[in-house]
Amino acid sequence: MGDLLTVKGLSVDYVTAKGGHVRAVDNVSFSIQEGQSYGLAGESGCGKSTIAYSLMRLHRPPALISDGQIIVGGNDIVPMTEDRVQQLRWSEIAMVFQSAMNCLNPVVKMEEQFFEIFKYHKITNNKTVARKKSEELLSFVGIPAERLKDYPHQYSGGMRQRAVIAMALALRPKLLILDEPTTALDTVVQRDILRCIYDLKKELKFSILFITHDISLMMEFCDTIGIMYAGKIVEQASSEKILHNPRHPYTYGLKNSFPSLKGEVKYMEGIPGTPLDLNAIPVGCRFQDRCFRTCKDCFTKEPENSTTNEGFFYCHNPLEVG
Repeated sequence: MGDLLTVKGLSVDYVTAKGGHVRAVDNVSFSIQEGQSYGLAGESGCGKSTIAYSLMRLHRPPALISDGQIIVGGNDIVPMTEDRVQQLRWSEIAMVFQSAMNCLNPVVKMEEQFFEIFKYHKITNNKTVARKKSEELLSFVGIPAERLKDYPHQYSGGMRQRAVIAMALALRPKLLILDEPTTALDTVVQRDILRCIYDLKKELKFSILFITHDISLMMEFCDTIGIMYAGKIVEQASSEKILHNPRHPYTYGLKNSFPSLKGEVKYMEGIPGTPLDLNAIPVGCRFQDRCFRTCKDCFTKEPENSTTNEGFFYCHNPLEVG
């Protein structure tokens, strides 16, 4: 399998009102292979969604991609014209956004919203053809064809999310970005949504970038996981390694902040402190003020990349291999 997407040294800045720059994503690199499910996990504000928007080139001022490459199909999309990027959106890379209701027009019937996709991307201008295609897409996600006549508010929260997934798959993209796709849904609906996506992935053979703060959910869904902290990927490994043998202390803290559904009852420990202020990045490791394994180097120099058999991590004093 080859790499479907390669991100090299990606940096994204936000221009502040005072004219300075805040770096929300700092020199991030990773790749996603054909058929792979890759997860990005971390606290709110760590840069996960900023990366997702970068891959679709959806950033608008005050955000800007200041450095790096985003290679899709052998082509770097960072310097591309807007017209060329628009051809790649939904055909090569599609995205399911965090809030389904905000992605749907509340005063337009679902049938018309599906038709706009096919019309805008020059698939068809024929409403009969578009309806058949729309019915097929809805069947993928378990929504009856007659619901095309409804408005979004007539759908339940789970149905709206499934409808947005169907729209994202309209042009059969090779990569589907899921940005917190089950936020605000109850756990039963979450399970149904993710099972639907998993089945569609096998049937339609696309890759997935799954973004969430819920690392326990991600471990069940993804092959490889990248852990983000303060704009950087601090560890990447297989979901099995992240679960049983994390090397970075932040990964360890994230993993242990979710309770197990079976086994003995244990006292839960959170990660102390607060997320790093990106306006005041310290010398050395960004996790230094919250870490339980700090050493002298943590306060004087930035950790270097340490590679493993299945990934990498950035830490001066990593946890031991179990």
